[in-house]
Amino acid sequence: MSKRGRNKGRNIHGVLLLDKPSGITSNDALQKVKRLYDARKAGHTGSLDKTATGLLPICFGEATKFSSHLLNADKQYRALCILGSETSTGDAAGEVINQYPVPDISEKQMEQVLTQFRGEIEQVPPMYSALKVNGQRLYKLAYQGLEVERKARSVYIKELNLINKEVGSFEIDVLCSKGTYIRTLAEDIGKKIGCGAHVGELRRIGSGPFSAAGMIDMQALEQLAEGGTESLDAKLLAVDTALLNLPELSLTESVAFYLCQGQAVTVPNAPSQGLLRLYDNGQRFLGLGEVLDDGRIRPRRLISL
Repeated sequence: MSKRGRNKGRNIHGVLLLDKPSGITSNDALQKVKRLYDARKAGHTGSLDKTATGLLPICFGEATKFSSHLLNADKQYRALCILGSETSTGDAAGEVINQYPVPDISEKQMEQVLTQFRGEIEQVPPMYSALKVNGQRLYKLAYQGLEVERKARSVYIKELNLINKEVGSFEIDVLCSKGTYIRTLAEDIGKKIGCGAHVGELRRIGSGPFSAAGMIDMQALEQLAEGGTESLDAKLLAVDTALLNLPELSLTESVAFYLCQGQAVTVPNAPSQGLLRLYDNGQRFLGLGEVLDDGRIRPRRLISL
C-alpha cells in the first residue's frame, strides 16, 4: 500500500466505547467504526468472541499508543452458562459433542463449586482461540480438525459471583485478569458439577477503567453518522481516559520540558513505583510515565498533540 493510502482519513484522537453486536468479529466491528468515523488510525483493545457482545473500547489516533495498557487490563463479564452439554467451541456457536444428565444442585452447593475458581487458577486455552502455538493460530488448526497440546496458564479470578441459577443453567459475573477464557471457566465449572457446561451468552461489561454505562451500539452510531462527523466526535472520550486507573502526576513547566525531550526527571512527592499519567501545570495530558528504581520519572509513551 502507498504512503498516501495509509494516511487516508481524518486525524482524530480519543476513545469510543462500542457495544459490539453478536455475529461479527471484533476486527469487523473495528473496521466498520473506522469507516463511519473516516478515521486515519484506529485499533481495538482486546478481542471479543464473534458471538459475544458488549464493551469493546476503540482507540483513535494518539489513543492507540495506550491500547496495550487496556489490552492488559482486567476485564469484567456476564455469562449465561448452559449445564448438561459440552460443545466443540465451548459456546453456543459450536456443535454439541457431549451431553450429560444435570444433577439437582442447590445454590449453596453451587457456591461451593465457584469458591474453587476464585483467585489464581490454571486454565488450558481452548483450541478455538487466537492464541498462537508454533506460529499458528489455534482456531485455524481447530477448523482443520486438528488438536494440539496446550500448556496450562495461570490467570486470576478477582471476583466470581452467582447472579442466577436455574435447573439447566447458571449466570455468573466475572472480574478477571487478561488472558482468562470464560468459555474454559464455564467448562471447568461444569466438570466440577459433573455434567459439563458451555457458554450460552457472553457479554463484556468492564475493561480497565471503562464500564458498560458509557457504551454506544452500532445502530445508534450509524444513525449519528447520518448527522455528520461532529455528532460522532461528540461520543469520543479524551485520550487520557484510557489510563484513568493509574495515578496522575502534574509537572512544572521546566520539568515537563525536559521530560518531553526524553529525559528522566525528579519530581518531589511523586509515587515511588509504577506507571503514571503525566500532565503539565496547565493540566495538558502528556502521556505515560514510569517510576525508575532511583525515584526519577522517565517517559514511557508520550503523545504528540
